[in-house]
Amino acid sequence: MLWGLLRDSTLGTILRLVIFRREDTLDPELYQRYMVKGTPAYSDTGEVRVAEQARDDAAIDTSTDAEVEQEVGQQQDRSERSRVSSTTRVGSAEGHGKETSNADPEKGGDSAIATWYSDTDPENPRNWPFGRKIFVTGLICFLTFSVYIGSAIYSAGTLGVMEHFGVSQVAATLGLTLFVAGYGIGPMLWAPMSEIPYLGRNVVYIGTLFVFVFFQFAVVYARNFGMLLAFRFLTGFFGSPVLATGGASLADMFSPAPRAGAIAIWGLAAICGPVLGPLIGGFAAMNKGWQWPIWELLWLSGFALIVMIILLPETSSANILWRRSRRLRKLTGRKDLKSQGEIMAEQMTAKEAVLDIVVRPFSLLFLEPILLLLNLYLALIYGLLYVWFESFVIVFEGIYGFNLGEEGLSFLGILIGGFVVIPPFFLYLWKVQEPQFNENGELKPEKRLPPACVGAFCIPICLFWFGWTSRPAVHWICPIIASSFFTIGAFLLFNSVLNYLGDAYPDHAATVLAGNDFMRSSFGAGFPLFAGAMYRNLGVGWASSTLGFLSVAFIPIPFVLYIYGERIRLASKRARHDL
Repeated sequence: MLWGLLRDSTLGTILRLVIFRREDTLDPELYQRYMVKGTPAYSDTGEVRVAEQARDDAAIDTSTDAEVEQEVGQQQDRSERSRVSSTTRVGSAEGHGKETSNADPEKGGDSAIATWYSDTDPENPRNWPFGRKIFVTGLICFLTFSVYIGSAIYSAGTLGVMEHFGVSQVAATLGLTLFVAGYGIGPMLWAPMSEIPYLGRNVVYIGTLFVFVFFQFAVVYARNFGMLLAFRFLTGFFGSPVLATGGASLADMFSPAPRAGAIAIWGLAAICGPVLGPLIGGFAAMNKGWQWPIWELLWLSGFALIVMIILLPETSSANILWRRSRRLRKLTGRKDLKSQGEIMAEQMTAKEAVLDIVVRPFSLLFLEPILLLLNLYLALIYGLLYVWFESFVIVFEGIYGFNLGEEGLSFLGILIGGFVVIPPFFLYLWKVQEPQFNENGELKPEKRLPPACVGAFCIPICLFWFGWTSRPAVHWICPIIASSFFTIGAFLLFNSVLNYLGDAYPDHAATVLAGNDFMRSSFGAGFPLFAGAMYRNLGVGWASSTLGFLSVAFIPIPFVLYIYGERIRLASKRARHDL
């Protein structure tokens, strides 16, 4: 498994280029599927000639335009732009084989489509060994944690920033909010780019992470407050891809049934980042100054960069098939041999490409009722998470007398809530949800929402409990226990909603998640700016209750979508209709 990861990682690709070892040498039998005894694998009429050893597991099926478009639409890398010409398919019956044009390749026009060789093609991320999938999931979680911690770890040094630059608390808080704003805006660009066949996920992940690490030096050595804020925003912007595309990477590997578990683990990693940030940065800032939490972020993300370069394989099917088509063109001499994504990319004009990258995320976000409602709800939850960074200071330092390091420890209640909810959630997936999948391994999207209906009640419980037990007469453990209910509710809501969106909008998974991240980060960036003033003016009890009443107003959303979601989904032009 380790050799496979090294071979398919960014480092492995670079080494093959340096030592002039082409990708086609990785599997010497690849060319045999397209060549017979050194003869090009197509005749003068354009028909494919298959090697004897490939005939046993291959079937030829001539299809019409409409049939091919229907099959291509069922492939893993679904596309809304299926404009495939009449083809002859060589391979399995479910779109995992090869397709070639009946037209003469020399005449141009139609193209041969290189796709998966069979249902068990080992290069298909869905067919990777389970151990490899788990390891790659761990890498995605580690990358997510390394970036997500960057928002909260700064908050530990806010007082130091105020003293060093002579600014107010609200101004110093901008270092947090601009970082969050940056990783809300970033995925709107990076997520569509990760779906481009010749880029894939890894180019976006590693390229942006390199800039993220490098720009931390500018934050540490900022000469003035404006420079600090500018580079905090830029580090958030360049660190953002995994926050939206991480879920799409998991969807690349896992079918719908096990995907919920993978998303749950990824979600826990996303929670650990902001929660452990004040703890990791608190003691460092207290003893070494505000720069040291940023140094810790640089060391952690720098290590993550090295690990990703060495071990993270590409998961995008579109990119894997693009590289395969390029490899096979060299082997067979067939210039018409292309991947499905490559054909669609060539058929797009520059204007269409720009609209696809820039406009589509916002049109999906604001014009799809399902997305707008659920994104607003998750944005509220996310905004509340960043309210904690202001309210915990007031409660545990102001009321209970904690120092900066001890105040970071108070966030462990939020973390513990995540570990408490995971076992029953996985039991629910195993006993209740998995039996509801059909014979094709698919589930009606609305069936993902019952856990969200439970989680919706946990958020107001947390806020009211936290608000009215945060007083000197009540032991400090009570508000910490209350905060754990926030994680339980947020965990159930996030996992249910993200899986629901992935099932309802499979053609636009990365873009939909990018819109979700944009909306969440907008609230996460704005809430800390008024949270401190609200808690001081209203008091902890009524400030928390105000947010609690707001969360109560959102409780009906998962129930409404569970009951009427299918009707709304079928009325959409972009949502899935066949479930």
